[in-house]
Amino acid sequence: MYEWIEYGFEMLVKYGIILLEFIGSAIIVVSALKALVDLLRGKKEGLRLNLAQGIALALEFKLGSEVLRTVIVRDMGELVIAGAIVLLRAAMTFLIHWEIKNEKAEQRELK
Repeated sequence: MYEWIEYGFEMLVKYGIILLEFIGSAIIVVSALKALVDLLRGKKEGLRLNLAQGIALALEFKLGSEVLRTVIVRDMGELVIAGAIVLLRAAMTFLIHWEIKNEKAEQRELK
């Protein structure tokens, strides 16, 4: 009985990881395509900000998938790798949010 519960939980987590990774990747693609369309149309105002916000949102989903991945790690090596990925993605998220804050401040100054 316990094995079935463990198996079900593991499958739920694995599919959750795949779903969150897919959503994060889709957000990046959609944000990049939208930025490209805006660039080709000559609309440069807010382009960097919108792209950065899309990337930040995507990284939040991808960070969520890494947190889920830590639930099903089997050995210390996997935990170290997952932890390193979480730290890198968290650092990237922090830097992107910092860039968004600076971009918004810059846009306010121009108005």
